[in-house]
Amino acid sequence: MKEVLSIPMAEAGPVGIERRGIDFVPEAERWARPVNLFWMWAGAIFNVEYLVYGAVLMSFGFSFAQAVFLILVGNLSWILLGLTSLQGPLAGTTTFTINRASFGPNGSKLLAFFNWLTQVGFETEGIALIVLAGLALTTKAGIHSSTALKVAFIVAASLIQLVLPLFGHETILKTLRVLLFPFLALFVVFAFLSLSKVNLHSVHHGANWQTMLEGLAFVITTSGLGWTENGNDYSRYLPKKSSAKATVGWVFLGTFVPSVLLMGLGAAVATFAGSNSGSITGMSAAFSSWFLWPYLIVSIIQLFAINSLDLYSSGMTLQALGLKLTRLQAVFVDTVICGLFAAYAIFANSFNTLLQEFILFIVVWVAPWTAIYLVDWLLRKKRYQEQELQRTDGGIYYRNGGVHWPAIIAQILGMFASLMALDAYPHFVSPVSNATNGADFSVFTGLLVGGVAYLILAGKGVKSEAELHTD
Repeated sequence: MKEVLSIPMAEAGPVGIERRGIDFVPEAERWARPVNLFWMWAGAIFNVEYLVYGAVLMSFGFSFAQAVFLILVGNLSWILLGLTSLQGPLAGTTTFTINRASFGPNGSKLLAFFNWLTQVGFETEGIALIVLAGLALTTKAGIHSSTALKVAFIVAASLIQLVLPLFGHETILKTLRVLLFPFLALFVVFAFLSLSKVNLHSVHHGANWQTMLEGLAFVITTSGLGWTENGNDYSRYLPKKSSAKATVGWVFLGTFVPSVLLMGLGAAVATFAGSNSGSITGMSAAFSSWFLWPYLIVSIIQLFAINSLDLYSSGMTLQALGLKLTRLQAVFVDTVICGLFAAYAIFANSFNTLLQEFILFIVVWVAPWTAIYLVDWLLRKKRYQEQELQRTDGGIYYRNGGVHWPAIIAQILGMFASLMALDAYPHFVSPVSNATNGADFSVFTGLLVGGVAYLILAGKGVKSEAELHTD
């Protein structure tokens, strides 16, 4: 089946509604270059969510210097997104189709389900932020917020959100590239308005090392680690012989720089705006009222764009789960579910709390999965049997009933290790966190235990499998 309704073009890529789901992308249709990923990710990351993340980080009780340190170190995790973008060009398909190599076609469904929940969570966050921004604009215009207005905004936001994911990969890339510039201009204005108000010593002593670890886990999860499951959904349109260094480099550059700048600005605003800054409207409330309109309008547009990445990936994850849906049908299903979840977040008046808890618990499955995924890729010497990945009823990756048990066991061990070192106070405090007065090692224990366990349990078998089925 052709990728879109029109003929692919070498430079600009296809234009139209993308029909392709998780099926293999032929080499002749791989129009993208590594630099395209820079523009896409930079356009995605330059959005108000990362301003809010920086402000939320300050709510942990850090000094500004501590927050900047955590932002710089935590955002190095974007290298993981670069590394988990290298399998797509080799296999010509999406992340959770490639994941069948390590977990088996049936075993991979469990991880695909976790990923679907994660994507839906981020989509819900985006729609909720859009609705909150819209309500702020109507309040500014003198229109009283009501239940009917909230419902209308939720429905409208969900319907508008359908557009980019329906058109697909190339349209998303081109749109995000265009939207990078207005938000960059907004960022410059915002930074200029902030300079004279920043209070670098608003918190004198800062937080202890235990809280520093919790803050680092928050930054790592909202930056590179939280996006690893999306990387190959977009890099699969790169030619197989694309430079690995260029791919990782462009992805890292397009994510690390905007994320550090925006989180840093969000933290700076929090030094004088206080608890108000931990929301999409609280940021602009610290300035003159004239700034609210351009700030929120550009933010809403940008949020629609970045949410499209999650919605695009979650739709294909539903296909990887084995549901008999086209990519377009999957997008519709996800949109309805996200609209309902967003309604709950809005009417429960607990958006910030839900956001923090959601982000902290993501790491429990993402950290070990990322390690297993990368270790498997290295063990098989960066080679995949492209057509075998598309099979769900047999083949070299089917193994024991479609489940590769060493990967499942390593995932469970990694999740247990992550959960036992997680601090999600007040709802969950792990034994390790309790014994260390609130330290959070969950990111590191998950990555380490998941990766090492898979290496020990599956190393020999995967190496033999790769050598036996080398092209």
